Amino acid sequence: MILFISDVHLAPQAPVVTRIFLDFLAGRARSAEHLFILGDLFEAWPGDDCLDQGNAGEDSFAADIVAALRALTRSGVGLSLLHGNRDFLLGDSFMAGCGARLLADPHVLSLPTWQFVLAHGDALCTDDRDYQAFRALARQDDWQSAFLAKPLHERRQAILALRQQSESAKRGKADFLMDVNPAATDDFLRAHGYATLIHGHTHRPARHDHIVDGIHVERWVMADWTDQAGECLCWDGETLTRELLT
Repeated sequence: MILFISDVHLAPQAPVVTRIFLDFLAGRARSAEHLFILGDLFEAWPGDDCLDQGNAGEDSFAADIVAALRALTRSGVGLSLLHGNRDFLLGDSFMAGCGARLLADPHVLSLPTWQFVLAHGDALCTDDRDYQAFRALARQDDWQSAFLAKPLHERRQAILALRQQSESAKRGKADFLMDVNPAATDDFLRAHGYATLIHGHTHRPARHDHIVDGIHVERWVMADWTDQAGECLCWDGETLTRELLT
């Protein structure tokens, strides 16, 4: 059994979501062969050095999440992560601490009975040109090195300012700008061999049917986690199903 989750948005300010996630790691996830986290595990990630900054506040919170993920992998469950638009600075120290593997986005997952392509989903929102320009900049090694060279408290402040700016900008954006572009999505499915696409990011859970070059292709959009519930997708070797987590 393989499980997929996305857009958990863990933060000290979201204790109910954190409780649902920790219960999931200690319970349902233990029955899986592998857990794939498709980005935005955290609401924000200022750099792996936040794990070495002491034992209080946000730093203790991050360390507690790493410990819970490590307990999962030590139980024998495989763990793989993709970067999201909120936590693209997750690095080698975090992965080593969890016993996880960082995957490139997109990632083709070839299984004995099916083939999936996994993505966070933000790269397909091509109509939002302002975001795509920032995404391209923030994924550059030089930009990340310069940002990570700043003191941790400055990075936290910069991330907070960016989040406030982003939320303000969202209120003035048309809905289509925050969803995947249909033509770009069909091109993506074509380029990845018409594999079933699983992604998050848009917070618009649904199963979409695409006809690309006469071939039926499914696209599964995962839900974001809230105080009401989380969600995982479960692949049992034959079918893909949604499961509610409370």
